[in-house]
Amino acid sequence: MGLLEFSKLPVNTLVGADWKTFKEMTRGQEIAPDKRTKYYLTKSVCRLLSLLAPIQDHRFEEKLGAYEFDHDPVFILGHWRSGTTFVHNIFAQDDNFCYTTTYQTVFPHLMMFGQPFFKKTMGWLMPDKRPTDNMELAPDLPQEEEFALSNMMPYSFYDFWFFPQKWQEYCDKYLTFENITKEELQVFKETFVKLMKISRYCTTGGDVYLSKNPPHTGRVKALVEMFPNAKFIYLMRNPYTVFESTRSFFTNTIKPLELQHISDEEMEKNILLTYTKLYRAYEEQKKYVPEGNLFEVKFEDFEADAFGTTKLAYEKLGIREFHCAEAAIRRYTDRKKGYKKNKYEYKPRTIQLVNENWDMPLRIGIMRYIHKMGFRIFL
Repeated sequence: MGLLEFSKLPVNTLVGADWKTFKEMTRGQEIAPDKRTKYYLTKSVCRLLSLLAPIQDHRFEEKLGAYEFDHDPVFILGHWRSGTTFVHNIFAQDDNFCYTTTYQTVFPHLMMFGQPFFKKTMGWLMPDKRPTDNMELAPDLPQEEEFALSNMMPYSFYDFWFFPQKWQEYCDKYLTFENITKEELQVFKETFVKLMKISRYCTTGGDVYLSKNPPHTGRVKALVEMFPNAKFIYLMRNPYTVFESTRSFFTNTIKPLELQHISDEEMEKNILLTYTKLYRAYEEQKKYVPEGNLFEVKFEDFEADAFGTTKLAYEKLGIREFHCAEAAIRRYTDRKKGYKKNKYEYKPRTIQLVNENWDMPLRIGIMRYIHKMGFRIFL
């Protein structure tokens, strides 16, 4: 157990942003009166740490500027709370993969310089379990890279954690890329590739980047343009469970990070609308994935046989050398068989919210899913 509770952090994760990103992201934003102390403390730490960023920039150009990956990435997609973290941790047992760690998502500019000191300090302070579930948490564990991207550029969907009043604006621009400008999209592409290179340099050294990032679910077309032979694993889960779990996760995560307030009612509306937009974007864009490069699976099926489904994904996607990682993957999946997840009861209001706020095409897709799962819930 770390010294600090996530819910009581005196700063938010923008302490790890570069100064240019922090200034542009916060310019003109309304800061809630009771959040101003957190804002100014975060701003002060960010400004101080940003003085070290040029050291990494120099080392990056010297060591990695011209580096090219031999293989395109593997992307684990799916809405938040669809089991992507569990799948990410399983695939990360394979030393052929590199990935972005929890430490690197908070301090992406202190990866090639100062990492031992800052990582040790972070591990000392942070809790060993995620506050929203029982998943393990540590500086070196794989993490979704959107947190890092939000500290490296002002064009990330995760800006909504800090400024939730602009949730849907960020959704349309930076989650689905529907309203993103050409200049912003180019910055995203360059920043993401830079993060991939630094993550490879600073972690296992594997030559295949392993991504787990729910926002990428709405960016499939752009990702295929960047990486024509990328592999995609898409997880789907009972939508009622996803809604209940997402509401809990977002509520517990946004409170320590926000610099503006959002009501519980607004939170629910945004969750429902974001799910719809993400679902539609994925369904519209998955046609751009070359045949044989997409593996879709229900999380409940994956969970029932994690090892067997992982092996099947390797085979279907043509991911090389499963036999080299087989023992490590087997050990991890065996160790997690007793893992206790949060349990959710589908209250009438939950069913009503989901049914009333997702349009007919989406509800048809959900009905097919529920029918396959054997649930007796009718829309």
